[in-house]
Amino acid sequence: MTSVELLALKDPASLTPEAQTLWQIKHGSWDAAHNIAQDIHTKMGSWLHALLHVIEGDQWNADYWFAKAGRPSHGPQEIDKLWEEIARVVLS
Repeated sequence: MTSVELLALKDPASLTPEAQTLWQIKHGSWDAAHNIAQDIHTKMGSWLHALLHVIEGDQWNADYWFAKAGRPSHGPQEIDKLWEEIARVVLS
């Protein structure tokens, strides 16, 4: 599945939690995405959680989650790039 195909889905229920999080983010459902991401207890879940806190504008919290994920920090100017980077990994 590509990121374009992911975003074209009408209902993300059949997706993995990671892909559901990405779908929710792009569909403007920050709370739903955050609720899903906090239940993913892996480095990927931490990376997604970091993205969500960048979107929220909470860089300190985002940096905490980037560190837990073992990934470099990104700022708000890189949200779309970061979403695509995560999507490539999740959807591969």
